[in-house]
Amino acid sequence: MLARMDIRKKFGLNVAKERKKKGQSQEQLAFDCGLHRTYISGIERGIRNPTIAIVEKIAKALSIRPSALLD
Repeated sequence: MLARMDIRKKFGLNVAKERKKKGQSQEQLAFDCGLHRTYISGIERGIRNPTIAIVEKIAKALSIRPSALLD
C-alpha cells in the first residue's frame, strides 16, 4: 500500500513550485497575499494548516486556480 502524502505537505510543495515558476521570493508572495513571510515559509514546509480563505489568497497572488495547489 502506498503512503499518501499529507495534504499540507502537498499543498506546500505546490505553492513553492508555482512561486518559483513565477520567479517570486517568499517575501514577494507574502506581500502579494497580505501575509507574513514566515507564514508562507511554514506553508511551504507543510507545518501550517491554512484556511480555505488563505488558499484562495495564495492562488490569486499566483494567478492560478485554488484547485491547482491541491492536485
